[in-house]
Amino acid sequence: MRRVLCSILFIVAVACAYAQATRPIMVFDRVTHDFGDVPRKGGDLVKEFRFVNKGDAPLVIKKITKSCSCMSVVYSRKPVMPGEAAVIKIKYEPHKVEPGIFHKAIQIYSNESTEVRLITIQGNSVDNKK
Repeated sequence: MRRVLCSILFIVAVACAYAQATRPIMVFDRVTHDFGDVPRKGGDLVKEFRFVNKGDAPLVIKKITKSCSCMSVVYSRKPVMPGEAAVIKIKYEPHKVEPGIFHKAIQIYSNESTEVRLITIQGNSVDNKK
């Protein structure tokens, strides 16, 4: 009986270690960007956020939500394989909102975990003086 119990515990331990070892891990170079002072009618602001899948399973971005209709997000719908890099590109359109300090976020839902990842941009949109 003792041998059977030890064998079962060993199998469960190996299965748990394998399950934890085979998962994607999303690692960003950075998750925030400050544009500083920008002219409100000076054009769109674009920032790319690069990440690498440091895990050992494919990473799939399920969806991305944004905090404002003044932003658009572009990303690949294809799985990011282990060791590969990808980019999430954010475009902010300051002319669509009132001038002043802005702080915007996108939420990333992936198969990495049940936690939501955040990327933020910020700055100060100013009207040009005449």
